Amino acid sequence: MTEAPRAGTALVTGASAGIGRELALLLARDGFDLILTARDGTRLHALAAELTERSQARSTVIPCDLSLPSGPRELAARVDDAGLAVDILVNNAGMGAAGPFAELPLERQLSLLQLNMVSLTELTRRFLPPMLQRGRGRILNVASTAAFQPGPYLATYYASKAYVLSLSEALAEEVRESAVTITALCPGPTRTEFFARAEMRASTLAQHTVMDAAAVAAAGYRGMMRGERIVVPGVANRAAGLLVRATPRSLVTRVVARLNRGRTSRGSDTSAAG
Repeated sequence: MTEAPRAGTALVTGASAGIGRELALLLARDGFDLILTARDGTRLHALAAELTERSQARSTVIPCDLSLPSGPRELAARVDDAGLAVDILVNNAGMGAAGPFAELPLERQLSLLQLNMVSLTELTRRFLPPMLQRGRGRILNVASTAAFQPGPYLATYYASKAYVLSLSEALAEEVRESAVTITALCPGPTRTEFFARAEMRASTLAQHTVMDAAAVAAAGYRGMMRGERIVVPGVANRAAGLLVRATPRSLVTRVVARLNRGRTSRGSDTSAAG
């Protein structure tokens, strides 16, 4: 029996849980083979087996820590060694660090910036040129509604997501006349492992999550496949974004500080971006 042709190959970072996992399921459903990466190899292998069972997707598992400066280079090298061409890049891996900026360990904040910004930028730079040369490709960068305003008590996280949104919009314009598209997915508070790993379960923000990871991933996937530049899932999140733009910046910052503060402790990392 002849095997049906595959749609291409998608690389998903932070694929072991949350939005990344749900995006991997959607890609496999639509005929893409997967390159799955995150730090937890055990969970990645379990996901790969599930994808094969559900959709006969071929999955290449590459455990990798993208919070390390060497991570993106090592990941790209292993993709090349496997002889794989990346048709879709999903930059989903991210982490949060909750607490007063002056009290959070510097090393943790530098790891956050490396993962959320530098590794995302490096992977985009490594895989975008071949897409342009082949005349096809899509990139989905997972930002956040946090990108729309400053975020006291999650200051570096909010700032990193603002960078992701700005970079994505700029690059989308640069490649506008090509067949490659770049999309920024900006979810609001989402039911993933993010709040638990960032030690924010007691925060007001964590108590008002409005969407689950599957719904966010579905919205992001649709937007990416349509070539949309920015996707904000959920009516409430889109309304909040409009309200932020119409409210004085200083007031927005004070409100966000109250939402984030709660009873946060010094934050930790997470691979469930959102």
